[in-house]
Amino acid sequence: MRSVEFKVIETDLPEYCVVAPDTEIFCEGEPVRREDEDRLDEVGYDDVGGVRKQMVQIRELVVLPLRHPQLFKSIGVNPPKGILLYGPPGSGKTLIARAAANETGAFFFRINGPEIMSKLAGESESNLRKAFEEAEKNPPSIIFIDEIDSIAPKREKTHGEVERRIVSQLLTLMDGLKSRAHVIVMGATNRPNSIDPALRRFGRFDREIDIGVPDEVGRLEVIRIHTKNMKLAEDVDLERIAKDTHGYVGADLAALCTEAALQCIREKMDVIDLEDDTIDAEILNSMAVTNEHFQTALGTSNPSALRETVVEVPNVSWEDIGGLENVKRELQETVQYPVEHPEKFEKFGMSPSKGVFFYCPPGCGKTLLAKAIANECQANFISVKGPELLTMWFGESEANVREIFDKARQSAPCVLFFDELDSIATQRGSSVGDAGDAADRVLNQLLTEMDGMNAKKTVFIIGATNRPDIIDPALLRPGRLDQLIYIPLPDEESRLSIFKSCLRKSPVSKDVDLAALAKYTQGFSGADITEICQRAVKYAIRENIKKRRRKRKEKERKGETDCPD
Repeated sequence: MRSVEFKVIETDLPEYCVVAPDTEIFCEGEPVRREDEDRLDEVGYDDVGGVRKQMVQIRELVVLPLRHPQLFKSIGVNPPKGILLYGPPGSGKTLIARAAANETGAFFFRINGPEIMSKLAGESESNLRKAFEEAEKNPPSIIFIDEIDSIAPKREKTHGEVERRIVSQLLTLMDGLKSRAHVIVMGATNRPNSIDPALRRFGRFDREIDIGVPDEVGRLEVIRIHTKNMKLAEDVDLERIAKDTHGYVGADLAALCTEAALQCIREKMDVIDLEDDTIDAEILNSMAVTNEHFQTALGTSNPSALRETVVEVPNVSWEDIGGLENVKRELQETVQYPVEHPEKFEKFGMSPSKGVFFYCPPGCGKTLLAKAIANECQANFISVKGPELLTMWFGESEANVREIFDKARQSAPCVLFFDELDSIATQRGSSVGDAGDAADRVLNQLLTEMDGMNAKKTVFIIGATNRPDIIDPALLRPGRLDQLIYIPLPDEESRLSIFKSCLRKSPVSKDVDLAALAKYTQGFSGADITEICQRAVKYAIRENIKKRRRKRKEKERKGETDCPD
């Protein structure tokens, strides 16, 4: 079953050669290993970062059964046969399996799901049987099935007969594994809910380990692993890089380090002669990856698992929002404290709130506040307009809601912001003429997702509307969007803060009286004041351009060419 690769170094006749059943093949010398195989064979637990808790489980479920099976025998239980690793692409599932095999000295047999598929009847199942037979002949062994969802989908949802037969064959093989056979089957997928449920019961893949997106400490571990052989300048701040890479998985961080190194090489391309066979030692010694290279790489990269959804790393701070001091304080207590001080909530036996609900007149800063609190919590930010979730196809609107929540869980810590919530969360039964009660189904799906949100995933939900009177009460009960925050029109002091905030990067003349402007703008929202400031700046730019043109024309009349700004 295992594929063996050969490199042809000589043929007779020398021009062309077709390998047929009668062809004589002579092998010389020792087997040569590919570079990627050598690299994987050297992988150990120290080369896997960001998965501390998961590695503890791997040791219990893989290392103990393979190295010390007598522990399970003495206590009278069978060791686990199968482990399912699930998580976003690039999170390190294959690396973890390989590290476990290397640390235990186990025979490692890898199956890429789609590779065992064959157009010939019965050959796919035969390939699977051969893999299990070879693993049982070489104990202790680990069978690693990558992309297992491609060969073992839910049988009721697949139309192909081959997939159904492969699922049945896999179930039979796993049931046929002897409890003392010293064989562990590990599966990997990024879509665990697509796998046939019969595989996920006890006695088969009875343990499931979530290989999620690493936190800040985990990202720092991964970055240190990928930079240990890099030549870094003294100004490189790896902790800051780890803080700035929300939502990045291990593969993304590896790509980031590679891109930073490429930035360093690009800088030296002007002094490198590509025609020469060698490069001066002086140039090579002067090369080092700097913090600026990493910042440039950060600007050109984003988390691979989140590219389909617009996920922002917000740069809005409290300083960008004028006024609303009470609202800011309430948001800090509700959102920021549970993230920064979880031990306090645990000490006092209080569960943190899952979400808040903003209601206010238009233009009062709902989105800005949501972005600012996400930034203060060092979290990702996903903004969803209510109507974007609704489609004409039956069931697709609910699927959109599920997908948004899945993306939020993958990018945790994350603030999920639903704007115009009244478009999808009106009181049930009130949507007269709605085809198939689509709005009601979307709301039910939204409530289900909120109730199923795991507190450990640190996903915080913020809803916003201008029409709180038509929101379904079930959405606002305790345990959902239970913190209602009214964002009022800014008072005079808040309006002054907004003026200062909007104009802080603009040159302002000394004769501008911002206090008077704040007094004259009674009843204006934050968006209105921002518009006033933008128009004033636009008029200033227009005047500056006109003034420059007049100066140029005057100098041209006098025969001068130099015209400073």
